[in-house]
Amino acid sequence: MASFRIEGGHTLHGEISPQGAKNEALEVICATLLTEEPVTIHNIPDIADVNHLIELIQRMGVAVSRSGKNTCTFTARDVRLDYLETEEYYKTSASLRGSIMLLGPIAARFGYAIAPKPGGDKIGRRRLDTHFEGMQKLGAEFDYDADNGLFRIHAKRLKGCYMLLDEASVTGTANILMTAVLAEGDTTIYNAACEPYIQQLCRMLCRMGAQIDGIGSNLLTIHGVKQLQGCTHHILPDMIEVGSFIGMAAMTGSDLTVKNAAIEQLGIIPDSFRKLGIRLDFIGDDIHIPQQDGYTIESYIDGSIMTLADAPWPGLTPDLLSVLLVVATKAKGSVLIHQKMFESRLFFVDKLIDMGAQIILCDPHRATIIGLGEQFRLRPATMSSPDIRAGIALLIAAMSADGVSTIHNIEQIDRGYESIETRLNALGAHITRL
Repeated sequence: MASFRIEGGHTLHGEISPQGAKNEALEVICATLLTEEPVTIHNIPDIADVNHLIELIQRMGVAVSRSGKNTCTFTARDVRLDYLETEEYYKTSASLRGSIMLLGPIAARFGYAIAPKPGGDKIGRRRLDTHFEGMQKLGAEFDYDADNGLFRIHAKRLKGCYMLLDEASVTGTANILMTAVLAEGDTTIYNAACEPYIQQLCRMLCRMGAQIDGIGSNLLTIHGVKQLQGCTHHILPDMIEVGSFIGMAAMTGSDLTVKNAAIEQLGIIPDSFRKLGIRLDFIGDDIHIPQQDGYTIESYIDGSIMTLADAPWPGLTPDLLSVLLVVATKAKGSVLIHQKMFESRLFFVDKLIDMGAQIILCDPHRATIIGLGEQFRLRPATMSSPDIRAGIALLIAAMSADGVSTIHNIEQIDRGYESIETRLNALGAHITRL
C-alpha cells in the first residue's frame, strides 16, 4: 500500500492542464466493442481505473495500439466471448465498476454478455436496476446468479421501445444507449442522464454511424442501425479535476491558472465555488484563480444558511461535494453540504474534524461546516483515503495544513488522478510518494 507524505503550508504558482475525463473515458472505451473497425480515442487519462479497463478488453481479444501516451486505437475484431466465462475475467471485472458498461455493447453486438457484480468506491449503495430494466425492455433476458454474483444477459433479438428510466443514472443511460444503437427500430429514453460525458458518448456513436436525436436533453431517441463503423474521438477535460484544482488554489492561498478547462461544459461548478467566496476569472477557455487572503461564504437573500446539494445534470455533480466541503472549512461563514445520492460519501469528515475543522455530521447525507476564516489552519494528521473523491479532498486539506501529514491507501487517488504529486510538485507543492 502506497502513501503520500505532504508538507503543508506551501502555495502553488503557475499553470496546470486537466487530464481527460475519467468517466467519459470509461464509457467511450466500452463503446469500441460495438464495431469491428478501428476506433481511435485521444486524451485518454493515464489513471488506474482506465488502464485496468483497457487491460481487461485486451485480454478479451480487443487489439489496442498506442500512438502516444494519451492516444489509443481499439480494434474489437476478434473478441473472445469464452473469456467472459473465466475466473480471471470475473476477478478483474469485479474490481472495476466501469466494467458494467461492457454489458450493453457486448450484448448488442454478440447477443450474450456476462459480468460479475462490480466493485469501485465504497460510498454507499449503487444499484444496477436501471441498467437491466432498460435492457429487458429492449428484449434482453436477464438472469442473476446469486451464488456466484454474476449477471447474464441473453439478447438474441433487440427491439426498440419507449422507456422512462426510474432514475437519471449516467452509467445506466450509457449502457442502454449502447444497447439500443444496434436494436431494431426506434428507442426513446425519457429521464435519461444528460451529463457532458453522455453527450460525448452520443456524438461518438453518431460518428460511428448511430442515429441519435435529443443529445444534451433528458429525452433521447435512438434510431437503430444494423452495424457501426470506426471513428476518431477526443475526450473532454475532466471537470472533477478542474474543480479539484480550483479548491486546491483557494485552500492554499495560491495563484493558479487551469488551462483549457472547457468552461462551457462545467455547468454550475464555477458558480458553486463562487458561492464560497472564491474568485474566478475566465480568460478564453482558461480559469485563473487569483491569490486570496480569505473568502466568505454567501448566504441566501433572506439570510438563511447557504446549501450546496448534488443533483442530476445540469445540477451540481456529486463528485465535487467532497472538495467543496473541505474548501468551506477555511471560509468565513457556514454552509450545509447535502449529498443526496450516496449515503457513505461524507463519512470521511471525521478525518477533517481530527485536523481541527468545525463540522457537524447531521446524518449520512448532510454535513454543516462552520468556516473559521483566513486565520484558521488545519492541523497535520495521518489518515487513509476511503475513495477517489474523499482522497483528493484529504490531499487538499493536508496541503493547507500547518505541518506534515500522511495519507495511506493512495491507490484510491491514483484511480482518478494522473501523476497527481508530480504535477502538483511542479507548481510548488511538497508531496512525496512512499
